[in-house]
Amino acid sequence: MELTILKVTALLALVPASLLTFRRVPQRDIVYWSTLAVALCGTLAWVWVRQSAGWQTGLSTALWLTVVSCLILYTGIAYFSEDGWRLTAILLPYLLIIGVLATIWSQVPEKTLVGNAPLAWIGTHIAVSVATYALITLAAVAALAATLQERAIKSKKRTRLSRLLPSIAGSEGLLVRLLVASEIILAIGLITGMATLYTTTGQFLTFDHKTTLTLIVFVIVGFILFEHFRTGIRGRAATRIVLLAYLLLTLGYPGVKFVTDILLS
Repeated sequence: MELTILKVTALLALVPASLLTFRRVPQRDIVYWSTLAVALCGTLAWVWVRQSAGWQTGLSTALWLTVVSCLILYTGIAYFSEDGWRLTAILLPYLLIIGVLATIWSQVPEKTLVGNAPLAWIGTHIAVSVATYALITLAAVAALAATLQERAIKSKKRTRLSRLLPSIAGSEGLLVRLLVASEIILAIGLITGMATLYTTTGQFLTFDHKTTLTLIVFVIVGFILFEHFRTGIRGRAATRIVLLAYLLLTLGYPGVKFVTDILLS
């Protein structure tokens, strides 16, 4: 009963931050930071309690970890970036949707993580994998914001949402920084993943769905960055490629868990 209350509380903690879009004058004031703190503390408390009995590997846990990791990274971005905090209008409602799905699927039995690899390697690989997915998620949100602003300018119809989002230049600048961080963390994730696999099976690489999709995403992000610094790729082309990378990583991370835990259970 206590876990159910805490789980519902974590979901409700996301609601105030999701409603920031409806403020008359959105800004980084005490209300903004308070609602963001409530969202972060509420979800983090639930994940901490949920994982304290042993690291769970199910779909619900993966979704909650996505919410928490995105909130942690986004809080730092919102504090240091003049444009980043304006992604709230897209990001927080999206995280609320993920929280709802995680709550719905929380009744599905989950397995506790087991393995022969050193705990430090496993922990590092998990942390890096979660951070990578969070960074790619934020990059996809920044790419979507740039697209929405571009459409608003071309149609000469400014909407309330477009007024809340960062400028095209601000969104694209944030997108590039997020992709650079994603590529670095993704490389570390691949290395730690190979090390963990080697200590468990004696092999450096197995081309399962998750590994294959992760390698493809690594190549795609590298291509985007290469083309950006070489020719200045931007706009719809960059957005579509970033969203493709996000889709592939989603298929490789929560997507695989959805198939194994929900469809094949």
